[in-house]
Amino acid sequence: MKRFWHPMGPSTPDPDRETLVIVAGEGNHVTDSEGNRLLDGVAGLWNVNVGHNRPEVKAAIHAQLDQLAYYQMFDGVAHPRVYDLADRLTAMFDQEDMQRVMFGSNGSDAVETALKMARQYWIAAGRPARTQFLSLRNGYHGLHIGGTSIGGNAVYHHNHGPLMPGTHLLDAPWLYRNPWRTDDPDELTDHLVRQLEDRIEFLGGHTIAAFVAEPVQGAGGVIVPPEHYWRRVREVLDRHDILLIADEVVTGFGRTGNLLGSRGWGVSPDILCFAKGITAGYIPLAATLFNGRISEAIENGPGFSNVVMHGYTYSGHPTACAAALAVLDLVEAEDLPGNAASVGAVLLEALKDLERHDVVGETRGKGLMAAVDLVADKRTREPVDPASGIALRIAAQARREGVVVRPAGTKIIISPPLTLTAEEARTIVRAIDTAVDAVG
Repeated sequence: MKRFWHPMGPSTPDPDRETLVIVAGEGNHVTDSEGNRLLDGVAGLWNVNVGHNRPEVKAAIHAQLDQLAYYQMFDGVAHPRVYDLADRLTAMFDQEDMQRVMFGSNGSDAVETALKMARQYWIAAGRPARTQFLSLRNGYHGLHIGGTSIGGNAVYHHNHGPLMPGTHLLDAPWLYRNPWRTDDPDELTDHLVRQLEDRIEFLGGHTIAAFVAEPVQGAGGVIVPPEHYWRRVREVLDRHDILLIADEVVTGFGRTGNLLGSRGWGVSPDILCFAKGITAGYIPLAATLFNGRISEAIENGPGFSNVVMHGYTYSGHPTACAAALAVLDLVEAEDLPGNAASVGAVLLEALKDLERHDVVGETRGKGLMAAVDLVADKRTREPVDPASGIALRIAAQARREGVVVRPAGTKIIISPPLTLTAEEARTIVRAIDTAVDAVG
């Protein structure tokens, strides 16, 4: 009997749905409770970027546990690893002028921190009316009340009452499905930029704190924007003096084929949100980074506006920081962003062959994040009914073929470790192909 609820699922167990119990991991594979060795096509949950059971990360954790497992950062207290990691992160993102870091435990923490500190920035800068946020449909920004409020999928809103006021959704940069029914990337970008300008004019730019978005939308369906979208959005935001918050929880540290998802589009955000890949899932940790503009304004803010009244019990957890430092060593030494780019190209090319199936409308992705879009009608692009359970059945069959993929309503999500090989990429596609045939 289960005495726990699964996240993102029904509270009442489905007797027809088998529970996958993972008991071990090694490299890019995991083993279930039945002894089946499975290629991990989801990297835990977008996060085991360096693979499972890495001795380098375990050694760093062990050494830190022997020295100091935990201490807090309140009241002016610190420890060596938090200095080390903050220095490492600001150096890695010096190109974006990142100057200060706040730590949490997960992506929801990182986003909540970004929203609160963006508002504090504007108070410190003498413009407290800037409290509203713009974000995108299909976006996912965690499940604290702030992240839920700016999230662009209504399924996360239904059960939790009134959301945070002052949040406004814009259309996602999605070529496959958009209100203008255009397949031209430049035309779509024009429509989206015009919509952004119109919304700013309607609300008044002087009331908007920040625009928040993922460089590539992850949980919303791996939505890859047109090439020039981010550059043009940044130009609009700069013209209206609106902050850009990049939710890099999924894309950070290499998943898109670049160390930073937003860097791959040629833009520099004002605030960066990290989690997942920062420790590759070995211990929970999040980081929110602020550029010089924000850090200088807050540190020199008048009155109480320079006091940081935010933080968590586990902010800068020493053992998590030690794990992150070891993981970042691997990211750089093994050029995992480069591997994500090259192996991701193999994965995406192989996935295209799946579009011959009637139920597959489109395959898409960037680096080692990809999605298979399931449709009821290829001509109209009408998605399958999520209640039909076809994504669940495809994922279950793929497991029988030795691969774990993630069913997400009308999509199959693929987000393997960044250590994936080209042959393993082809193995993932073969398993999905066989599963789609079997489910039919």
